[in-house]
Amino acid sequence: MQWFELKNWLELSTGLDRDSLHIYAGVGVQLVVALFFRRSLASPIPWLFVAMVASANEYYDYALVPEEYHGSQEYYDEAIRDIWNTLLLPSMFLLIAKFWPNWLIGRADTDREPDKPDEGTSPI
Repeated sequence: MQWFELKNWLELSTGLDRDSLHIYAGVGVQLVVALFFRRSLASPIPWLFVAMVASANEYYDYALVPEEYHGSQEYYDEAIRDIWNTLLLPSMFLLIAKFWPNWLIGRADTDREPDKPDEGTSPI
């Protein structure tokens, strides 16, 4: 199955449009790479994998599109939209995990006393 056929099959079988598939693919790649390499979302490595996958996808799209579309504004607009959709949420996850990690756990460090452990956690 060719790359274009695979993307068409995914679109038809899921009922999602290509923009939605780009969003899900970006988040999915970031989470899978973070789990596989045992990295936090605050690490740039999962985000870089998403950027590489988005770039490879656009390269294949460029290679498969007919020659008359190579310089067209329509092609470039679609490529930019694809990269934007793929990288937006992974970029937000990277920034939040790196600079505001307390947003992800739902409480600020100032909510607990420094010498007292959280309720529900064992002291060991």
